[in-house]
Amino acid sequence: MATYNILSIDGGGIRGIVPTIVLQRLSAEDGLTGWLDSVDLIAGTSTGGLLALGLARGLDLQVIRNIYETKGEKVFDDSLMDDLLDLGKIAGADYDIRGLEKELEKVFGQTRLADLDKHVLITAFDLDNESPDPRSRTWKPKVFHNFSGSDSDGALLAYKVGLYTSAAPTYFPSVDGYIDGGVYANNPSMCALAQCQDPRIENRPPISDVVLLSLGTGMSLVHIKGKKLDWGYAQWAKPLIGLMLDGVAGIADYQCRQILGEHYHRVAPVFAPGVSVPMDEVKKVPYMVAFASNIDLTSTANWLKANWTRAHEPAPVH
Repeated sequence: MATYNILSIDGGGIRGIVPTIVLQRLSAEDGLTGWLDSVDLIAGTSTGGLLALGLARGLDLQVIRNIYETKGEKVFDDSLMDDLLDLGKIAGADYDIRGLEKELEKVFGQTRLADLDKHVLITAFDLDNESPDPRSRTWKPKVFHNFSGSDSDGALLAYKVGLYTSAAPTYFPSVDGYIDGGVYANNPSMCALAQCQDPRIENRPPISDVVLLSLGTGMSLVHIKGKKLDWGYAQWAKPLIGLMLDGVAGIADYQCRQILGEHYHRVAPVFAPGVSVPMDEVKKVPYMVAFASNIDLTSTANWLKANWTRAHEPAPVH
Protein backbone atom coordinates (compact mmCIF):
# COMPACT_ATOMS: atom_id res chain seq x y z
CA MET A 1 0.00 0.00 0.00
CA ALA A 2 1.34 3.43 -0.93
CA THR A 3 2.26 5.73 1.94
CA TYR A 4 2.08 9.51 1.99
CA ASN A 5 5.16 10.74 3.86
CA ILE A 6 5.14 14.09 5.69
CA LEU A 7 8.07 15.78 7.41
CA SER A 8 7.19 18.65 9.74
CA ILE A 9 9.73 20.99 11.40
CA ASP A 10 9.04 23.41 14.25
CA GLY A 11 10.10 27.03 14.57
CA GLY A 12 12.89 28.11 16.88
CA GLY A 13 15.35 30.54 15.28
CA ILE A 14 18.98 29.51 15.61
CA ARG A 15 17.77 26.27 17.25
CA GLY A 16 17.03 25.06 13.71
CA ILE A 17 20.50 23.55 13.82
CA VAL A 18 19.10 20.84 16.13
CA PRO A 19 16.66 19.24 13.62
CA THR A 20 19.26 19.73 10.89
CA ILE A 21 21.73 17.53 12.77
CA VAL A 22 18.95 15.07 13.64
CA LEU A 23 18.17 14.71 9.93
CA GLN A 24 21.86 14.24 9.16
CA ARG A 25 22.20 11.50 11.74
CA LEU A 26 19.06 9.69 10.61
CA SER A 27 20.21 9.82 6.99
CA ALA A 28 23.49 8.19 8.02
CA GLU A 29 21.71 5.26 9.72
CA ASP A 30 22.01 1.83 8.11
CA GLY A 31 18.84 1.15 6.17
CA LEU A 32 17.79 4.82 6.00
CA THR A 33 20.05 6.14 3.27
CA GLY A 34 17.96 8.30 0.98
CA TRP A 35 14.81 8.20 3.10
CA LEU A 36 14.34 11.97 2.65
CA ASP A 37 14.00 11.45 -1.10
CA SER A 38 10.57 9.92 -0.58
CA VAL A 39 9.09 12.82 1.39
CA ASP A 40 5.82 13.94 -0.21
CA LEU A 41 5.26 17.10 1.82
CA ILE A 42 7.62 19.17 3.97
CA ALA A 43 5.97 21.57 6.41
CA GLY A 44 7.79 24.22 8.40
CA THR A 45 7.34 27.26 10.59
CA SER A 46 9.93 30.03 10.94
CA THR A 47 13.38 28.36 11.00
CA GLY A 48 11.56 25.10 10.22
CA GLY A 49 10.08 26.85 7.20
CA LEU A 50 13.57 27.79 6.03
CA LEU A 51 14.66 24.18 6.47
CA ALA A 52 11.62 22.98 4.53
CA LEU A 53 12.37 25.36 1.68
CA GLY A 54 16.03 24.36 1.66
CA LEU A 55 15.28 20.64 1.59
CA ALA A 56 12.67 21.11 -1.13
CA ARG A 57 15.27 23.12 -3.09
CA GLY A 58 17.60 20.12 -2.90
CA LEU A 59 20.19 21.66 -0.59
CA ASP A 60 22.54 19.24 1.12
CA LEU A 61 22.04 18.99 4.86
CA GLN A 62 25.68 19.87 5.51
CA VAL A 63 25.24 23.08 3.50
CA ILE A 64 22.20 23.96 5.62
CA ARG A 65 24.12 23.15 8.80
CA ASN A 66 27.00 25.38 7.70
CA ILE A 67 24.59 28.27 7.23
CA TYR A 68 23.42 27.99 10.83
CA GLU A 69 26.98 27.67 12.12
CA THR A 70 28.54 30.47 10.05
CA LYS A 71 25.74 32.92 9.22
CA GLY A 72 23.83 33.07 12.49
CA GLU A 73 25.74 36.10 13.75
CA LYS A 74 24.90 38.03 10.57
CA VAL A 75 21.19 37.26 10.94
CA PHE A 76 21.05 38.09 14.66
CA ASP A 77 23.30 41.15 14.49
CA ASP A 78 22.31 43.87 16.95
CA SER A 79 24.20 47.14 17.20
CA LEU A 80 24.32 49.60 20.08
CA MET A 81 22.82 52.27 17.81
CA ASP A 82 19.92 49.96 16.93
CA ASP A 83 19.27 49.38 20.65
CA LEU A 84 19.24 53.12 21.25
CA LEU A 85 16.79 53.70 18.40
CA ASP A 86 14.62 50.89 19.78
CA LEU A 87 14.66 52.49 23.25
CA GLY A 88 16.40 49.48 24.73
CA LYS A 89 14.16 46.93 22.93
CA ILE A 90 10.94 48.56 24.15
CA ALA A 91 9.82 50.32 20.97
CA GLY A 92 11.30 48.33 18.11
CA ALA A 93 12.27 44.86 16.91
CA ASP A 94 15.56 43.45 18.20
CA TYR A 95 17.05 42.91 14.74
CA ASP A 96 16.97 44.34 11.23
CA ILE A 97 15.68 41.61 8.93
CA ARG A 98 17.94 42.71 6.06
CA GLY A 99 20.69 40.37 7.28
CA LEU A 100 18.38 37.38 6.95
CA GLU A 101 17.01 38.64 3.64
CA LYS A 102 20.52 38.88 2.19
CA GLU A 103 21.37 35.32 3.18
CA LEU A 104 18.09 33.91 1.86
CA GLU A 105 18.53 35.68 -1.47
CA LYS A 106 21.96 34.09 -1.80
CA VAL A 107 20.52 30.63 -1.18
CA PHE A 108 17.29 30.80 -3.19
CA GLY A 109 17.81 33.56 -5.74
CA GLN A 110 14.73 33.85 -7.94
CA THR A 111 13.48 30.33 -7.20
CA ARG A 112 9.69 30.22 -6.90
CA LEU A 113 7.73 27.81 -4.74
CA ALA A 114 6.56 26.13 -7.95
CA ASP A 115 10.22 25.48 -8.89
CA LEU A 116 10.87 23.39 -5.77
CA ASP A 117 11.29 19.63 -6.05
CA LYS A 118 8.87 18.88 -3.19
CA HIS A 119 5.51 20.05 -1.99
CA VAL A 120 5.92 22.50 0.88
CA LEU A 121 3.65 24.11 3.44
CA ILE A 122 4.99 27.23 5.15
CA THR A 123 3.08 29.06 7.90
CA ALA A 124 2.83 32.81 8.43
CA PHE A 125 0.30 35.25 9.84
CA ASP A 126 -1.29 38.00 7.73
CA LEU A 127 -1.80 41.13 9.83
CA ASP A 128 -4.26 42.68 7.35
CA ASN A 129 -6.10 40.83 4.59
CA GLU A 130 -6.88 44.25 3.00
CA SER A 131 -10.41 43.18 2.11
CA PRO A 132 -12.35 46.01 0.42
CA ASP A 133 -15.35 44.98 2.52
CA PRO A 134 -14.93 46.48 6.02
CA ARG A 135 -17.02 43.62 7.41
CA SER A 136 -14.38 41.15 6.22
CA ARG A 137 -11.17 43.07 6.84
CA THR A 138 -9.15 41.33 9.54
CA TRP A 139 -5.93 39.53 10.38
CA LYS A 140 -5.71 35.80 9.72
CA PRO A 141 -3.41 32.77 9.58
CA LYS A 142 -1.79 32.21 6.20
CA VAL A 143 -0.49 28.90 4.87
CA PHE A 144 1.78 29.20 1.84
CA HIS A 145 1.94 26.10 -0.36
CA ASN A 146 2.86 25.00 -3.87
CA PHE A 147 0.05 22.51 -4.49
CA SER A 148 -1.85 23.18 -7.70
CA GLY A 149 -5.15 25.03 -7.61
CA SER A 150 -6.58 28.52 -7.50
CA ASP A 151 -5.09 29.23 -4.06
CA SER A 152 -1.59 28.00 -4.93
CA ASP A 153 1.31 30.25 -3.94
CA GLY A 154 3.61 28.65 -6.48
CA ALA A 155 4.39 31.97 -8.18
CA LEU A 156 5.89 33.49 -5.02
CA LEU A 157 9.65 33.67 -4.51
CA ALA A 158 10.92 31.17 -1.97
CA TYR A 159 13.17 33.67 -0.20
CA LYS A 160 10.22 36.02 0.30
CA VAL A 161 8.08 33.30 1.85
CA GLY A 162 11.09 32.46 4.03
CA LEU A 163 11.12 36.03 5.31
CA TYR A 164 7.39 36.00 5.99
CA THR A 165 7.52 32.86 8.13
CA SER A 166 10.63 34.07 10.00
CA ALA A 167 9.39 37.52 11.05
CA ALA A 168 9.01 36.62 14.73
CA PRO A 169 7.35 39.38 16.79
CA THR A 170 9.83 41.46 18.82
CA TYR A 171 12.78 39.76 17.07
CA PHE A 172 12.19 41.05 13.52
CA PRO A 173 9.86 43.61 11.95
CA SER A 174 6.94 42.36 9.88
CA VAL A 175 7.53 41.79 6.15
CA ASP A 176 4.89 42.82 3.60
CA GLY A 177 2.33 42.62 6.41
CA TYR A 178 3.28 39.10 7.52
CA ILE A 179 4.75 37.79 10.76
CA ASP A 180 6.00 34.40 11.96
CA GLY A 181 3.46 31.58 11.71
CA GLY A 182 4.57 30.41 15.15
CA VAL A 183 1.87 32.60 16.67
CA TYR A 184 -0.61 29.87 15.74
CA ALA A 185 1.41 26.87 14.49
CA ASN A 186 4.95 26.74 15.86
CA ASN A 187 4.58 23.00 15.28
CA PRO A 188 2.96 22.86 11.79
CA SER A 189 2.23 19.11 11.88
CA MET A 190 -1.53 19.52 12.11
CA CYS A 191 -1.52 22.09 9.30
CA ALA A 192 0.34 19.61 7.11
CA LEU A 193 -2.07 16.82 7.97
CA ALA A 194 -5.05 19.03 7.08
CA GLN A 195 -3.41 20.16 3.83
CA CYS A 196 -2.87 16.63 2.53
CA GLN A 197 -6.59 15.96 3.09
CA ASP A 198 -7.74 18.85 0.90
CA PRO A 199 -10.38 17.30 -1.41
CA ARG A 200 -8.96 19.28 -4.34
CA ILE A 201 -5.70 17.30 -4.22
CA GLU A 202 -5.43 14.73 -6.97
CA ASN A 203 -4.96 11.22 -5.55
CA ARG A 204 -5.59 12.53 -2.03
CA PRO A 205 -4.28 9.91 0.42
CA PRO A 206 -6.63 8.41 3.01
CA ILE A 207 -5.64 9.12 6.60
CA SER A 208 -4.66 5.48 7.00
CA ASP A 209 -1.88 5.99 4.43
CA VAL A 210 -0.36 9.10 6.01
CA VAL A 211 2.90 8.83 7.93
CA LEU A 212 4.16 11.95 9.73
CA LEU A 213 7.52 12.67 11.35
CA SER A 214 7.56 15.84 13.45
CA LEU A 215 10.82 17.47 14.58
CA GLY A 216 11.19 19.96 17.41
CA THR A 217 14.08 22.40 17.73
CA GLY A 218 14.86 21.83 21.39
CA MET A 219 12.82 22.91 24.36
CA SER A 220 13.96 24.73 27.49
CA LEU A 221 12.40 23.66 30.79
CA VAL A 222 10.39 26.67 31.92
CA HIS A 223 7.79 27.18 34.62
CA ILE A 224 6.14 30.05 36.47
CA LYS A 225 5.78 29.73 40.21
CA GLY A 226 2.59 30.65 42.02
CA LYS A 227 -1.00 29.44 42.03
CA LYS A 228 -2.54 32.87 41.56
CA LEU A 229 -0.81 35.43 39.36
CA ASP A 230 -2.44 38.84 39.40
CA TRP A 231 -0.35 40.03 36.45
CA GLY A 232 -0.87 42.74 33.87
CA TYR A 233 0.81 43.64 30.57
CA ALA A 234 4.21 44.37 32.11
CA GLN A 235 4.51 41.00 33.86
CA TRP A 236 3.08 38.85 31.05
CA ALA A 237 4.92 40.53 28.16
CA LYS A 238 8.23 38.71 28.65
CA PRO A 239 7.01 35.10 29.13
CA LEU A 240 3.99 35.30 26.84
CA ILE A 241 5.74 34.60 23.52
CA GLY A 242 7.54 31.52 24.84
CA LEU A 243 4.36 30.30 26.54
CA MET A 244 2.40 30.71 23.32
CA LEU A 245 4.96 28.94 21.12
CA ASP A 246 5.34 25.97 23.46
CA GLY A 247 1.59 25.74 23.97
CA VAL A 248 0.60 25.59 20.31
CA ALA A 249 3.39 23.09 19.60
CA GLY A 250 2.13 20.83 22.35
CA ILE A 251 -1.49 20.81 21.23
CA ALA A 252 -0.53 19.98 17.62
CA ASP A 253 1.48 17.04 18.94
CA TYR A 254 -1.54 15.80 20.90
CA GLN A 255 -3.89 16.17 17.93
CA CYS A 256 -1.64 14.34 15.46
CA ARG A 257 -0.95 11.57 17.94
CA GLN A 258 -4.68 11.03 18.48
CA ILE A 259 -5.46 10.99 14.76
CA LEU A 260 -2.51 9.06 13.33
CA GLY A 261 -1.54 6.76 16.18
CA GLU A 262 1.47 4.61 15.24
CA HIS A 263 1.86 6.47 11.97
CA TYR A 264 2.98 9.58 13.88
CA HIS A 265 6.32 10.11 15.59
CA ARG A 266 7.80 13.23 17.18
CA VAL A 267 11.34 14.08 18.16
CA ALA A 268 11.04 16.77 20.83
CA PRO A 269 14.39 16.99 22.64
CA VAL A 270 14.58 18.88 25.93
CA PHE A 271 17.62 20.86 27.00
CA ALA A 272 19.21 20.09 30.36
CA PRO A 273 17.61 21.65 33.46
CA GLY A 274 18.85 25.21 33.90
CA VAL A 275 19.82 25.57 30.23
CA SER A 276 17.82 28.14 28.28
CA VAL A 277 18.37 28.63 24.56
CA PRO A 278 16.43 31.62 23.16
CA MET A 279 15.91 31.62 19.41
CA ASP A 280 18.63 34.27 18.90
CA GLU A 281 21.29 32.72 21.18
CA VAL A 282 24.00 32.33 18.54
CA LYS A 283 26.71 31.85 21.17
CA LYS A 284 25.12 28.53 22.16
CA VAL A 285 25.49 26.97 18.70
CA PRO A 286 28.41 24.79 19.92
CA TYR A 287 26.25 23.59 22.83
CA MET A 288 23.38 22.76 20.46
CA VAL A 289 25.70 20.90 18.10
CA ALA A 290 26.90 18.71 20.98
CA PHE A 291 23.34 18.37 22.29
CA ALA A 292 21.88 17.30 18.92
CA SER A 293 24.76 14.91 18.32
CA ASN A 294 23.88 13.01 21.49
CA ILE A 295 20.09 12.73 21.25
CA ASP A 296 19.03 9.09 21.42
CA LEU A 297 17.46 8.48 18.00
CA THR A 298 17.10 4.71 18.32
CA SER A 299 13.31 4.74 18.53
CA THR A 300 13.07 7.28 15.69
CA ALA A 301 15.25 5.21 13.37
CA ASN A 302 13.28 2.07 14.19
CA TRP A 303 10.00 3.89 13.59
CA LEU A 304 11.18 5.13 10.20
CA LYS A 305 12.29 1.66 9.15
CA ALA A 306 8.92 0.23 10.18
CA ASN A 307 6.64 2.95 8.79
CA TRP A 308 8.34 5.08 6.16
CA THR A 309 7.59 3.54 2.79
CA ARG A 310 10.32 4.32 0.29
CA ALA A 311 9.16 2.19 -2.62
CA HIS A 312 7.21 4.95 -4.33
CA GLU A 313 7.79 8.20 -6.18
CA PRO A 314 6.85 11.37 -4.28
CA ALA A 315 3.88 13.22 -5.70
CA PRO A 316 5.06 15.70 -8.37
CA VAL A 317 4.86 19.40 -7.54
CA HIS A 318 3.67 20.46 -10.96
